[in-house]
Amino acid sequence: MMETNQKTKHFGLILTEQDAKLILQERNHTLREQRRIELGESIIPKMIYEFCDSDFIDQNNYVSTMIRLQEIFYLYKNEMQDEITDDELLHLMKEQFDQICFGDLEYLEGTCLYHFSQAIRAGYHEYQSSDGYGEYAKFDEVKRWDYELYLQTLKELRWR
Repeated sequence: MMETNQKTKHFGLILTEQDAKLILQERNHTLREQRRIELGESIIPKMIYEFCDSDFIDQNNYVSTMIRLQEIFYLYKNEMQDEITDDELLHLMKEQFDQICFGDLEYLEGTCLYHFSQAIRAGYHEYQSSDGYGEYAKFDEVKRWDYELYLQTLKELRWR
């Protein structure tokens, strides 16, 4: 895990030995809690590489965010009945974390991934062709801001 510092330092993120031990401790706790085992390499380096360029992660919240993200990851591997690959889930999580949740882990867990997991369990498989990118919009129940409409409205208000 310490090798990830080579890439993450460019984003101002560095793990200490103590941070790495804490993340691994929490991973072991989460694996037990979710009744999962991890064969082969840990998901943590992949997760770190996927999320390290997020505008919503800085050195102050880096470790706690990685711990929380791995909890959410394993929870939804179970919820999606392992239908989705690790990479697909990580891509989906990152995209929602940055573009929909704006760094809000509770919204990521309780809304975005919840809705998507319901679709997976109901038989949805189209995400496989996109590797998990661009999928949530198909299930999003919240009307999002239309940037062009917002700009037009501002212009109209300005000329009144």
